[in-house]
Amino acid sequence: MIYRLLLILTLTVYMSSCATSQVTAIVKEVQAESHFSQIPAYPESYTTGTVLGRLVDALGFRYYWATEGLREEDRAYEPGGGNRSAQNVLEHLHGLSETIVNAPAGLPNVRPSVDAPKNWEELRQRTLDNLKKASELLKASDSESVSTYKVTFQRGEKTSDFNYWHMINGPITDAIYHVGQITSYRRSSGNPVNPTVNVFMGTAEN
Repeated sequence: MIYRLLLILTLTVYMSSCATSQVTAIVKEVQAESHFSQIPAYPESYTTGTVLGRLVDALGFRYYWATEGLREEDRAYEPGGGNRSAQNVLEHLHGLSETIVNAPAGLPNVRPSVDAPKNWEELRQRTLDNLKKASELLKASDSESVSTYKVTFQRGEKTSDFNYWHMINGPITDAIYHVGQITSYRRSSGNPVNPTVNVFMGTAEN
């Protein structure tokens, strides 16, 4: 009798654990799916904030599809000649996404920076989350607010502030550049981006 009870208890815990894992996986999939699998609808009007937000949307859409379905061998790909591996580039993109969201959030970029997550799913999700949050903050900003944004770097007690103009020619376009690298790398490693991706229309088919 005791043996049967223990067996039932063990099976119950196991099934509960499996169900929890499945729910967690589904939640992660829905989160990722909701972040830039399709480019968001047009903003209602052209403002400084909505234009900048749309630029981040474009980055998020390109990043989503450049990283969708990346295999371990794709992330390990290194073209040689002293170039960084795809994994190194992806970690750098995560750091850029933090800089992009920190400015409208009013947060400094602390140096030395915290290491990027080593788990690939977490690294990708955090990057998408950062870009989503940055887009939302920018779209909600008026021109006066944007003019006060700073790109701030902090090392110990010392801080350095830069005009927000540097965000455009710096982290945002740098991130777009590196997303292009990932697109090229994965083609070289035999796993090209989904051919249905249309960056002009901001659409794709899974």
